[in-house]
Amino acid sequence: MTMKASVQTDHASKYLQQLCKHFAHKVSVQYTPEKGDVDFGFGNCLMTADEKTLSFVCHADDRPRLGKIEGIISIHLEKFAWREDLELKWNYS
Repeated sequence: MTMKASVQTDHASKYLQQLCKHFAHKVSVQYTPEKGDVDFGFGNCLMTADEKTLSFVCHADDRPRLGKIEGIISIHLEKFAWREDLELKWNYS
């Protein structure tokens, strides 16, 4: 299964790098300022950043695992982007 989300922000690359650096303390992560790949063990999340948009495409075997990734990403983005009112709207397929 797959889920996607994106958010408009002038700090997309900054947040991508903060998320990846943070997750790298516990799971396998590869990233550049524009792309990140986080392997949570039960699913993965690909992140991309351009000048105005931070996007996420996450994969897992089932909806509960995707829900876990959604929670992890959402909570951490909220912490790192506390100065902004960012809301991720996830689409599942």
